[in-house]
Amino acid sequence: MSFSHVAIIGLGLLGGSIGLAVRAELPGTKTTGYDADPDVRARARERGLADTVLDDPAEAVRGADLVILCVPVGAMGEAARAIEPGLSADTVISDVGSSKRSITDALVAALPNHQIIPAHPVAGTENSGPDAGFATLFHQRWCIVTPPAGADAEKVASLVDFWESLGALVETMDAEHHDLVLAVTSHIPHLIAYTIVGTASDLEDVTRSEVIKYSAGGFRDFTRIAASDPTMWRDVFLNNKDAVLEMLDRFLTDLALMREAIRAGDGEMMHDTFSRTRAIRRSIVALGQDDPRPDFGRADHE
Repeated sequence: MSFSHVAIIGLGLLGGSIGLAVRAELPGTKTTGYDADPDVRARARERGLADTVLDDPAEAVRGADLVILCVPVGAMGEAARAIEPGLSADTVISDVGSSKRSITDALVAALPNHQIIPAHPVAGTENSGPDAGFATLFHQRWCIVTPPAGADAEKVASLVDFWESLGALVETMDAEHHDLVLAVTSHIPHLIAYTIVGTASDLEDVTRSEVIKYSAGGFRDFTRIAASDPTMWRDVFLNNKDAVLEMLDRFLTDLALMREAIRAGDGEMMHDTFSRTRAIRRSIVALGQDDPRPDFGRADHE
């Protein structure tokens, strides 16, 4: 491992999990941390999310050879400017955000003289905050590294090695392609979940208690996604809007075709579509990206 001191800015689910994973997998690596919320800093100290949690962002990164920004996408530029006074010239600046083009632009603008190598661990839960993190969050989950043109190859390799050391599977790609891929695999599903749960809540002829009481498996799983951090997802949609709108247009076209199939009683079209999507689910399980047990591996009491 090439990084001996990792600074984590933002100590919620992802930042806290990074700190715990480094402690578990890279015990010789020093970690420091900072969060803008003093209550989060206090809880992070109690949980040991970093070796040292500081009250000043610039002090938290002083001496670090890798800094990981774990803040909402819309706050990346502000967080980068706050840490700038404490950065060394050769420090690698990375992040965990899911909109890479906008984050790259924001970080390069804020820190033009530093090495920016964005990354996105495609891992998480619907929970947030300093109590949500756990050391195995990244095990067998993909982390996408999106080095900009001209990035130092040795430092990119070190960042890849870092994430692999935490148990992640690592892929590299350009930021624009990442944003398109994640728009369809993550952003649009979240948008649909937020919308359908909101629709159910707004129905005048169905009470909120009935929506909760009679939630079948499909709706229940939508509510899990829709429980994700609203600030984070607002920023994702605002900062990846071009890719999201492109994929949303394609989805709406497919949804309109399905509506017409239902209207026309075209069972063959529906069966063909459902068969293709069933195969995708089986492929995801085969790749180890979800639990093959019935009901997604939930315990009986859940």
